[in-house]
Amino acid sequence: MSEVAIVEACQREGAGGSPTAVLDDAAFTDEERRRVPTEWGTSHAVFLRATGIERHQPAYTLRFFTAEGELPACGHGTLAALAVLAEREGGDHDYRATLRTAHRSFDGRATRNGDGLTASFDPGPVSLRSAGGPELRAVVAGLGLTENAVAADACVASNGRPRLLLPLRSRAALAELTPDATLLRAACERYGLLGCYAYSLPDRHGRAAARMFAPSIGVPEDIANANSTACLAAHVAGAGPRRLAVDMGDHLGRPSTVTATVHRDRTGQRIRVGGQAAIVRAVVR
Repeated sequence: MSEVAIVEACQREGAGGSPTAVLDDAAFTDEERRRVPTEWGTSHAVFLRATGIERHQPAYTLRFFTAEGELPACGHGTLAALAVLAEREGGDHDYRATLRTAHRSFDGRATRNGDGLTASFDPGPVSLRSAGGPELRAVVAGLGLTENAVAADACVASNGRPRLLLPLRSRAALAELTPDATLLRAACERYGLLGCYAYSLPDRHGRAAARMFAPSIGVPEDIANANSTACLAAHVAGAGPRRLAVDMGDHLGRPSTVTATVHRDRTGQRIRVGGQAAIVRAVVR
């Protein structure tokens, strides 16, 4: 028997967010793990395993699954996991933990904020390269656009898996997207992309909107995508604001906001990504 917490990650003003299943890992098969998101009506599930103390903090290994299979990372899933751990262990204090995925370990934090929590983590270094030619044309066609609808240079960004960052001229243009899931999935798989993160250009305050399409992992559209927002922060940091607040999920009736902040120190550029999270129910399966 396992307790499953359903967490609404990356809420906006205490509402909406991306429902995410969080539970302690056990002797599940990967097929059983893939069934959890479908069983609980979430796009993703996060499995936690305590591994002791690391860097003077409690340490946990995280595994992320959709109905299609395992992912190496999931930003809003990480925020959901931090909310659950902070509720269990944090009391009234700020909570910190060392989190580990298949490829890296990193710092996670959560702070109580009224009835909910604000969680954040270090998403790791982001690699960027320009995108164009057949790759860009294929993805743009899968979104039902032409190349002249793109507002600035597109790029491929990765902090685990590559995804196309596609700038559009306005929130209205973003809202009007009508992707062809079959075409978009074929384009992403052909060019080794997780998906496409289409976004409106940030205003001078760092406010933007975005939609993330990832049909190749069984998520036609993600309600909130924290890792892609971290990639966007890295992309615009040189010429734009260093703090972003990106609205997502409106098209799906689940208003969400992801924040990302870029800091520079002696070691270079560091990013922190976060959002509000609330545990809406816990059930035993």
